[in-house]
Amino acid sequence: MREDAEREETVTLHLEQGGYVRCDWRRGTRITGELARGAIKRLDELNDGIKRPLLVDMRGTASLTREGRQAFAEEYSASKVALLGESPVDRVIANFTLSVIVMSIPTRYFTSESAALAWLSGDDTRT
Repeated sequence: MREDAEREETVTLHLEQGGYVRCDWRRGTRITGELARGAIKRLDELNDGIKRPLLVDMRGTASLTREGRQAFAEEYSASKVALLGESPVDRVIANFTLSVIVMSIPTRYFTSESAALAWLSGDDTRT
């Protein structure tokens, strides 16, 4: 029961009007394998068999453990993933993750929420 309460406090997931899922990690969170698997389980339940774009707001997260990276490398109910960060630490976490594991889902890092949403929706004109 304590683990579920901790997950509830550290991450929220919502289906947004634009047809994407928003995942917000609490600032300062150390994302472990257990927390990552819990978030993925909630995402899969929310999506109910439908693959949707996923915006992950990771601004201010403290770290992502090896087990957390491994959990996010598995397949889950997202069609593509936009990682949203703001600090050099966020960029290091995202770039390290994207360089050491093969993501089964197209994944990119952004510092602009509007650019992330444009990419998720397919309106991104960058090459």
